[in-house]
Amino acid sequence: MKDVNIGICGLGTVGGGTWEVLQRNARLIAGRAGCNLKVARVASRRPRPDLGLGDTPFSTDIYDVIRDPSIDVVVELIGGYDEARALVLAAIAEGKHVVTANKALIAVYGNEIFNAAREKNVIVAYEAGVAGGIPVMKAIREGLAANRINWLAGIINGTGNYILTEMRAGRAFDEVLKEAQDLGYAEADPTFDVEGTDAAHKLTIMASAAFGVPLQFDRAYTEGISRLTPYDISHAEALGYRVKHLGIARSREDGIELRVHPTLVPEGNLIAKVDGVTNAILVDGDAVGQTMYHGPGAGDEATASSVIADLVDVARVVASGSDQRVPYLGFESEAVTDHQILSADEFRSAYYLRIQALDKPGVLAKIAAILSDQGINIESIMQKESELHDGHIPLILLTHTVLEKQVNKAISEIEALPEVEDQVVRIRAENFL
Repeated sequence: MKDVNIGICGLGTVGGGTWEVLQRNARLIAGRAGCNLKVARVASRRPRPDLGLGDTPFSTDIYDVIRDPSIDVVVELIGGYDEARALVLAAIAEGKHVVTANKALIAVYGNEIFNAAREKNVIVAYEAGVAGGIPVMKAIREGLAANRINWLAGIINGTGNYILTEMRAGRAFDEVLKEAQDLGYAEADPTFDVEGTDAAHKLTIMASAAFGVPLQFDRAYTEGISRLTPYDISHAEALGYRVKHLGIARSREDGIELRVHPTLVPEGNLIAKVDGVTNAILVDGDAVGQTMYHGPGAGDEATASSVIADLVDVARVVASGSDQRVPYLGFESEAVTDHQILSADEFRSAYYLRIQALDKPGVLAKIAAILSDQGINIESIMQKESELHDGHIPLILLTHTVLEKQVNKAISEIEALPEVEDQVVRIRAENFL
């Protein structure tokens, strides 16, 4: 059986998991690939004596992997933007295939990387970059190839989902974030997780493969969860909703919505029931209807599962000498169209609005008139006399689906009312049925 030589760059959490799974399941993987996946060289900033690399050549210079002429496939697991970009482009220039788990790299530099790979006729595979161990990219690019995909929506950051799950018990955001850091779910700098950047990277990649458009991370609307309070989470539940931090991409006749933000989801929806650090993605296709992909979105061996799945695909091509391969984004390059990414003003959604207003006759009528003037219908209203404080009481409204620019105008007018205190709290609501 032929050997396909692999060079691993990075022996952190995912790199270590990849090495261990490749060793433990070597015979099984070879049987599926039709060749031996041999780790012929490893490079990492720090040695990992705990992994037992044995005679496998090790270096602290990642470019030693690129310079090794025996390497067929470079596995990029160093993370980050610029250094990873330089490494991947260098590997492509040497005619080596690339497997990466780096969603930031693909979301930001993917168009450049895929063009370079196309010119050199090499594969760049990135399944592990989106939703860890869940093979959602393979499903979108291959399993759903017959479908016009209407929309996709997902919990694609486990840290945020863990925080929101714990906040349902009335715990404050800062308290739960500290716990997530102590448990290793959140980084020391959690900005990418809690402010939605990580989810926007993944959403950008999924949307490009779903709709056949170039990667456009800079056009993704991103809103985090750091301003959410247990109060709004509990009141959303009283209305029959759970608050989830979702990435949503929707194809419309006038463009594509590409957005990450806190979202009210009816508690009966499947995605509303996904708690903890678990990820879940719903995809709606015109032929198949809704499908859901659920599982671990991070972790050493879970992510390694997707890395090695890509390695098997690449190894089959290398071993057979075949030119048959899946296009980088699931569409042949000439079929990729530069469809407009809509601005936030053009989003269509229902809305949860919390307004701190004076408790006196006529205030609700004024607010309702403003909403009506903007063409916004009210679905439900909640007001609790027990929450009266200093003459003000929270008024909670749930609207029907409208354009965001209508809601923006209404909120500006409501906040200008003398009877209204503080800013209006707004959370978008979606019903994935």
